[in-house]
This record gives sequence, structure tokens and C-alpha cells, in this order.
Amino acid sequence: MAMVRLVACLALYTSLGHIPSSLAVILRTTDKIVWANEFEPIELTCLIESISTNNPRIEWKKIKNGVPSYVYFQNKIAGDLEHRAQLREPANILIFNTTRSDTAEYRCEVAAIDDQRDFDEILISLAVRVKPVVPRCSVPEAVTVGTSTELRCLENEGFPASQYRWFHNDEELPQDPKNSPKFVNSSYSINPDTGGLKFRRVRKEDAGEYYCQAKNDAGHAQCPPRMMEVYDVDIVGIFLKSFGAVAIFLGLAACICHSFRRGCFHKKGHNENNYSWPAQNDGDYRDADEGHFRHKSSFVI
Repeated sequence: MAMVRLVACLALYTSLGHIPSSLAVILRTTDKIVWANEFEPIELTCLIESISTNNPRIEWKKIKNGVPSYVYFQNKIAGDLEHRAQLREPANILIFNTTRSDTAEYRCEVAAIDDQRDFDEILISLAVRVKPVVPRCSVPEAVTVGTSTELRCLENEGFPASQYRWFHNDEELPQDPKNSPKFVNSSYSINPDTGGLKFRRVRKEDAGEYYCQAKNDAGHAQCPPRMMEVYDVDIVGIFLKSFGAVAIFLGLAACICHSFRRGCFHKKGHNENNYSWPAQNDGDYRDADEGHFRHKSSFVI
């Protein structure tokens, strides 16, 4: 009678989707979302809470861009983790030195043929943090007081994306200059996402050395310091340059007018007569038409 009741209870649990843990393989993990620093070890946990089968089949798969590939198959490490990982009891995967290419989803699968629910799986997301590289910085060598200018800073290797900070003479510039008595009169603004440092109106106090630092959860890197000079408006220099330009223009105009007066640019027109009279000998007093006149007189005779 007791056996009948046990069978009936098992049938009821099965029909309702409830199976006693002693008859089912059940997995869990300590973290479903895991972060790791590049080139450091990380362990993905696949803990077997309940199982009856002595030698279950354990497999790990890596899913990247929707495409699965084997990580642990037929009792050995496979794929791009070969020689870089090992299986640890009960079913954990230890990666010795993670790389940015290891960022993906990993699925632990356990099959137990002696259990009534003979299969379970658990999905773990791994994201590998990458330290920023030395950012590319752009600092103008010289600017004029009262003008606007922008300093730039950028790097593309870090993951997650870097946040940027600027330093002036080895002192960090606050994000909002109005919050600092020392920089309250400055007109700069910093974009921590793009690395831009913009000055609406440069002051003499803004001169000095500047460098930028890119930082994320994996570390930071900075570019070498660069000097930015700030000069006053050179009124005398501007006047002299303008006067020199006017003098050159007047000199060119005078040369052109002088050349016109000398006829260097004069051209003879197509309708202008350019004939010369033949030279006459001192002893010849004949009229120019004499020959024609004699011919006519002869013709009359």
C-alpha cells in the first residue's frame, strides 16, 4: 500500500513538473554575470546541487554572436581555450589568462542518465575588461588671450569605454570649474566621454603643461605632458603687418602705372596705318606720279 502511494506521489509530482531533488540533476552558479580583467585568471562556476548518476556527461559551450562552439567536450578542453583552461570539480571552468576574445556567453550542460530529470544547463555571461592604451592627445602650442581653443584626448582599446580626465601642471582639472575657487573664473568645459577640453575664452592663467588620463575599471593610461603658451594680443605686430601689406600693394600699383607710362603694355591697333615713304635721292626732283603721267601722255599721243 505504501509503495502504491509513493508511485502515485511521483506521478503527481511529474505531472505538475515537480520532481524530488534526489531524482533530478540540478545546477546553479555563484554568478551569472562575471567580469574579469584581461590576462588575469577567472573561474566560471557550475555547481551540481543534486544528482544520482555517478559519471554524468559534462559539457561547456561558448556562444559568441549567436554561434556556439565547444569549450569542454569528451573530457577535454577544446576550441580557443585549449591549453588556457581546465575543468575543476565538480564542473567549473578555470581560465588561466583571459583575453578580450573570451568575452561571450558560456553554457554548462550536465546529462545524468540515472536521474528522472536527466539534463540541466546554466548560462553564464563573461565580460573581459581591457586596460586603456596611451591616449592620443592634441594640445595647441600657442593661443591668444580671449580666443577659443580645444584640447583633444582619445583611445579606442579600453573596455568598458574609457572616461577621460585632464591635468594642468600636474593638478586635475575639476569637471565643473565653478566648484573650485582656483578655477572659478576659467571658461573651460570637459567632456569625460569624448575627452574634449574646450576653452571659450583663454586666459593668461591657462598657460602651462597639460596631459590627459584615460581610465576604466581595468586600469588607466595617460599621454605625455605638453606645453600650451598663451600670448597677449600683439597690436603693434598686427599694425606693422597691415602697414607692410598696404605698402606692398601701393608699390605694385606704382610699378604698374610707371610701366603703362613707358608704353611697356602699349599695343598697336589693327586699323593703324604703319606705312613709311620710300627714301628720295637729293638729285631726283620727279614727282611721285611722274611715271604714271608720262604713261598717260604717251597713251594719248
